[in-house]
Amino acid sequence: MKTKYKVLLGIVGLIAFAAIINVIFPGAGENTEFQPQNEFKLEPWVELKAGPFDFSINKAVLYLVLAAAATIGTMMFVANRMQARPNRVQTAVELAYDLMRNQITRGNMDDKMALKWFPFIGTLFLFIWFSNMIGYLPLPTNTEHPIEIFGVDFPAFAIYAATANLSVPLALTLMVWIAYHFVGIRAQGFVRYLKSWVPAGVEGPAAIPIFAIEVISQFVRIISLSVRLFANILAGHLLILFMGGGLVVLLGVAALGVFTLPMAVVFFIFEVGLVATLQAFIFATLTSIYLGGATAAHH
Repeated sequence: MKTKYKVLLGIVGLIAFAAIINVIFPGAGENTEFQPQNEFKLEPWVELKAGPFDFSINKAVLYLVLAAAATIGTMMFVANRMQARPNRVQTAVELAYDLMRNQITRGNMDDKMALKWFPFIGTLFLFIWFSNMIGYLPLPTNTEHPIEIFGVDFPAFAIYAATANLSVPLALTLMVWIAYHFVGIRAQGFVRYLKSWVPAGVEGPAAIPIFAIEVISQFVRIISLSVRLFANILAGHLLILFMGGGLVVLLGVAALGVFTLPMAVVFFIFEVGLVATLQAFIFATLTSIYLGGATAAHH
C-alpha cells in the first residue's frame, strides 16, 4: 500500500474513532468552572510572612529545591565516581562539561576569565536545565483538585516548572546583569566601562545617540533574558495542558481528545527533547557573552 493511502486510511480511522467516542461520551457542554490558569497559581502551603515580605512555601519553592538538590547531587555523585574508563553516565556528564566549559564559557571570554567564571556559568546552566526538566515530571502538587484515597485527600499529579514563573528567571537575570556590570567596572573603571558602550570609531556628536541606545539596550537585556526563558517554558506547559485534556474539559467534547492527545504527546517530546536544554544553553551562553563583553575595551 502506498504511503498516501496509509496516511488517508489513518485519518479516516482517527475520525471514525472520534465519532465512536462522541457516541459513547456525548458532549457535556462548555465547562465554565474549569480554570486552566489556576495550574500556575501559587497557593501557599506554609505561610511565612515578615512584614511586606512573603517567604511562604509553595510548589514553586518545592521545584526550586528539587532543581538545586539535583544540580548539587548529580555533580557530587559523578565527581566522586570518576573512572579511567568512563561508563555511559560519566560519558554524558563529560560531554555536558565540555559543552559548558569549552563551547559556552571559553568560547566567549579569555582563558583566565573563563577559569574564574566557569563554575558560575556551569551551575547556572545545570540549574536551569534541571528546573526545566523536572517541570515535565508529574508530581503531586495540585492541591486545588485533590484525589480522595480511603477518605484522605491527596494532591493530584500535575506538571509545573519554577522557570514558568517570571520571578525565577527575573531573579537569575538580575544576578547576571549586576555581575557583568560589576566585572566591567572592576576591569576597566567606571568611566572607561561606559565609554566601551560606544563602538570604536564613533566620535563627536554621533556618540551621544549611540550611547543612549546602548543604555536602553542594557535595560532591555533584563527583559529579553528573563522573558525568553519564562515565555518558552510557560508556553510549552500551556500547550501540553490544553492539548492533554484542558481543551476537552473546557469545551466538553470528549471526541476532541482523539485529535488533541497525540498533539500533546508531540509537544511533550519536543519540549523535553529540545526546548528545555535549548533555553538553558541560550541563557548560559548570553551570560557568558555579557561577561566577556563587559571586560572588552569595545563591544
